[in-house]
Amino acid sequence: MGQMAASMNNLNDPPRWNIQPDPRGRGAGAGDGNQWNYALLVPMLGLAAFRWIWTRESQREIQNVKAQYDKDVFTIKSEMEARYRETLTERRRAAAVLELELEKERQRVRGYKQALISQSQQLMEERKQLQQEREALEEEKQRLVKSGAAGAVLHHALERENNWYQRATATLKELESLLVERQNAYCSLIQPRDQRLEMEKNMLLKVVKDPIATELNLESDLKDIFKRDKHCADLLNMDKRKNGSLMWVYLKYWQLQVTVQKHRRAEEAILGGKVQPCTK
Repeated sequence: MGQMAASMNNLNDPPRWNIQPDPRGRGAGAGDGNQWNYALLVPMLGLAAFRWIWTRESQREIQNVKAQYDKDVFTIKSEMEARYRETLTERRRAAAVLELELEKERQRVRGYKQALISQSQQLMEERKQLQQEREALEEEKQRLVKSGAAGAVLHHALERENNWYQRATATLKELESLLVERQNAYCSLIQPRDQRLEMEKNMLLKVVKDPIATELNLESDLKDIFKRDKHCADLLNMDKRKNGSLMWVYLKYWQLQVTVQKHRRAEEAILGGKVQPCTK
């Protein structure tokens, strides 16, 4: 019993578990020790097969996960590229629209500038012509003054027109003051637009009712100023008279027109017999 217990508890050398050569050799009387070789081979082959199957399944799972990952990455990348292209297209379209609007504004500004330059040149030509007429009238006046009685007649006729001339000059001074205030309202960042429009309306009503302004045809000139004079001094400007450009050209033109009109009225009075030579 002791030997049997020792043999059973010897785990390092269990009976007939290890593969050992048959002590009786390979003859006819040899035992069946080789059967243990086959008994251990089957589990080893099963373990190898299991490991091969498990490795193959693992590789398949890895391939599936990798394929799904690549698919997801491709999908996300495609969506991001589509969104990027869409956003880029929208921004390019918006930029093109803004560029078109900007070009329209540039063309409009160029049109205004060209119209203003053309109008200014026309006014300068008219002013030059009026200046020449004024000089011619002055020469004629001097010639008539030197001619004696005719000079006295002209002098008397011009004296008669002084009242008209002073009233016309006063009208222009008042218009100048109103235009300065109107242009200041146009250039102001805080003054309401309706207030400026009311000022323009009152000025037009004034020149329509004033006979002198009607005679000088100031209504159409004022409308042209309201439409075209957009000049403003810098934001730090405190002098109202630095605003405006076209209106100052018109004011000089009107003053020359009043002077010429005075001489024309005197000439018409002389030719119409309203002024008689002074007799002693």
